[in-house]
Amino acid sequence: MKKITELTLKYHKAVLIITLLLTALAVGVLVKKVYIETDLDEYMPREHPAFVYSDMAEEKFDIRDAIVIALENKQGIYNPQTLQKVKDLTKALGKMPEVDKADVTSLYTADNIIGSEEGLEVNPFYKRVPNTPEKLSALRQAVTTNEMVYGRLVAHDATATLIIAKIDDDVFTEAFYHEILNLSESFNGDGDNVYVAGQPIIEGTMGIIMPQDMKTMMPVVMLLIVLVLMIVLRSLKATIITLFLVLVSAIWSFAIMAALGIPIYAPTTLIPILLIAIGVADGIHMFSHLQLYRQQNTGKSKEHIITNMVTEMWKPVVMTSVTTAVGFLTLITSDVYPIKYFAVFSALGVLFAMALSLIFIPAGIQAAGLPRARLQPKEGSFFNRGAALYGRLMVRYRKIFSVWTVIFVAFFGYGMTKVWINSSFLERFPKSHQIVQTDAFVNEHFMGTTNINVILEAKEADAFKNPQVLKMAEKMTRETEARFPEIGGALSINDFIRRMNKVLNEDREEFNTIPDDQDLIAQYILLYEMSGDPDNLWEVVDTDFQSGNYSLQVKTDNSKTLNAIIDYLRTYEGAFAQIGIKMNFAGSGYTSLVFNDLILIGQIKSLAYSLVIVLALLSFMFRSIKVGIIGTVPIVITTIISFGVLGWLNIPLETTTALISSIAVGIGIDYAVHFIDRYKINALLTGDKEVTVRKTMAHSGRALLFNAVVVIAGFLVLLLSEFVPNQALGAIVSLNMFTSFVGTITIMFIILYMSDIYFKKKK
Repeated sequence: MKKITELTLKYHKAVLIITLLLTALAVGVLVKKVYIETDLDEYMPREHPAFVYSDMAEEKFDIRDAIVIALENKQGIYNPQTLQKVKDLTKALGKMPEVDKADVTSLYTADNIIGSEEGLEVNPFYKRVPNTPEKLSALRQAVTTNEMVYGRLVAHDATATLIIAKIDDDVFTEAFYHEILNLSESFNGDGDNVYVAGQPIIEGTMGIIMPQDMKTMMPVVMLLIVLVLMIVLRSLKATIITLFLVLVSAIWSFAIMAALGIPIYAPTTLIPILLIAIGVADGIHMFSHLQLYRQQNTGKSKEHIITNMVTEMWKPVVMTSVTTAVGFLTLITSDVYPIKYFAVFSALGVLFAMALSLIFIPAGIQAAGLPRARLQPKEGSFFNRGAALYGRLMVRYRKIFSVWTVIFVAFFGYGMTKVWINSSFLERFPKSHQIVQTDAFVNEHFMGTTNINVILEAKEADAFKNPQVLKMAEKMTRETEARFPEIGGALSINDFIRRMNKVLNEDREEFNTIPDDQDLIAQYILLYEMSGDPDNLWEVVDTDFQSGNYSLQVKTDNSKTLNAIIDYLRTYEGAFAQIGIKMNFAGSGYTSLVFNDLILIGQIKSLAYSLVIVLALLSFMFRSIKVGIIGTVPIVITTIISFGVLGWLNIPLETTTALISSIAVGIGIDYAVHFIDRYKINALLTGDKEVTVRKTMAHSGRALLFNAVVVIAGFLVLLLSEFVPNQALGAIVSLNMFTSFVGTITIMFIILYMSDIYFKKKK
């Protein structure tokens, strides 16, 4: 390493120029190729069996996400002005290139199944806007008596109505998002309020807010890091060099991601803030050592001081960077794409920061000159006396600290059992956000914006004309609705059959049931197919009537609720199996729960791998399994506390907060590495425990404190995010860093001290 440093100092101008040129190239790549991905489907491995089946079912039954527009008039929608807006908005949506007019459903286009002297008729509720009290009253009566529309397209209190536009996954763009919002806004006013909701709008809003979030937080974190570095390093030169290298590492990492065609996901937006917050650690430790050495060795040349800094610090810098990168890379085992990419490019950024610390810092100091400030206190100063006192207190009261550590671990360990997973996109926004309030409005007035699709499959055709099958499915949906108030309603082939049975029997309510005669059901379906466009029918049953889509509308996308509903639905699998029916699930409500399982499995694997690998690395670096075990103690405690906090505070795991384990291990281990390395050096040099404790606390203890302050300050900036998970991540990771720091200088120090590992043999 000494020879590399000598070459760096000799050709420092070339090092600086090459770094600047590479950074300029990286910025160009970012500007041209970076893009944001918010489609939840793109977060998942499509080859997973659950997703393969869901895709098949979605294609068969035309299950797609939809843009939902609610038109509200508090005086009632049954007036010519509001009904004209429904018609005009429906037509305007149908004319958009991204929308097929056949996929737009509203009161203007919905089928009204009625009985007549000729048999069955399927007509729209209105073609011309009714403009007389009699016509308006007739329309209201037609809607109120139609169970397939009442409560689903028109609110029960008649103050709101829905317009639903299905779209394909690949047509939604930022331009289309703004076009939808502008179109909807143009219909606001004159007593009518327009609300826009639906999964595409939620994802589109995320796509808009994510870059705004980055623009808001990046300047704040940079300013905060500059202020903290100035306080810690007391040198403008050292601050500028350290900040520049972490910015460059973040830019390079993001540029490679963009060059490979990998989009920015919600978790990967955190990479720049993460790298800025943790990347300064190497600079702090290196400049801290440089200033201490310079203070104790006056008269040494600049080149000698720089070479000593790199020679003494390259091992702990490499060790901490490698362990941090490994901590992140264990997340690569996750099947969730954003987490996998976060792992790779965070680790890459950490390694870039390591290389730049060992090469760019020496070149920068050679060009700009040595920092003048003296960071370290002199021998016998207040800080050194305080460090010595702290060490003695730790040793004297080690049993008390050990007991309290066990109590803390037990308390937060129990909290870990309360951790749950939530893949809800909507709950990433604060409750005050407009998109949350809009969704709440739609859920309050209608059946729900989230669907769980229960797919029932028979071995033979025409099974879904069989009364036994239909009534069993009816029992399942009715009892599930009764058990879960979050379910607003359901739509299936049963609704069509019950509606036809009723209207063909003089609209008598007692006939709003499934007939017992399979031939009669077959006649009803034939009449429906002959009376109009049967496309709506094929959304709930296939053309062979061999499989059916029973869609439950839910008023929340909270994973706890969706999971509970699906678990209850599965209790009917045995009953269906007895009549030859197989149950499966499809749609976004179900796939989000599979997504949850992938997050959980990824967390368990990542945590297990990271602890084992970090233990192996520490054992290898310090050539002692015993030291490896001691070094992992703080991160084990930190991990338990971080997940315990999630459990006790009812904060769910999702794609962002799922990163906590890798961050806790990856960053937290740095403190242990620096502390053990300095403790070992002092122990072998002095052979005196008391001197070792005092010198280690004065050197590494101070640097670790500054490091912790910088990282905590950087992550607390996430509290400014508009996304709730980002705020939770910022708070929990900041707590992690504090816990890792405290755990290192308390319980790990006590174990290290009690082990006598470096005092058995004097060298």
